[in-house]
Amino acid sequence: MSTARPFATEFPTRLPRAVKTAGVLFGMGIGGLVDGILFHQVLQWHHMICFSCHPGATIEDVRKNIFADGLFSVVALSLTVAGVSKLWSALRAGGDPLPGRILPGAAAVGFGVFNLVEGVIDHHLLQIHHVRPGPYQTAWDLVFLAFGALLVLGGLRLMREAPRGAPIRPSAR
Repeated sequence: MSTARPFATEFPTRLPRAVKTAGVLFGMGIGGLVDGILFHQVLQWHHMICFSCHPGATIEDVRKNIFADGLFSVVALSLTVAGVSKLWSALRAGGDPLPGRILPGAAAVGFGVFNLVEGVIDHHLLQIHHVRPGPYQTAWDLVFLAFGALLVLGGLRLMREAPRGAPIRPSAR
């Protein structure tokens, strides 16, 4: 019985698993950063906790919003850095090429998981904020969840279609 791998181009299972974990962490972090930057800061549709989303809000309420949004951004950035660190560590330890579609697929899954978890918990269960408060807030919240589900499904499909024998080598520069 031979212990050699049947195809020299196959990857050891630990590298794709580590890359998947790194991609999911990275995607969750990027999902949080996109949410925070786009919805909290640029569009100003909501904040992590809407202290000032009501008539009669004070400057202290705005400060609380900024603080809560800042904590949210720290968590999102930490997830992003953890994903990059995990990927760096996996590639240095494995020395093998990076599987082509596994990382972007895992990142899409992570982004989608962020949307689903944040959407279900914050928008529906706790109702601490909505994507866009107002007359169509349930519709906006459902679109947010649908987008998350599409990202998860698309990411899983990308990872499943990842050609095992066609790696992309990271740049040596």
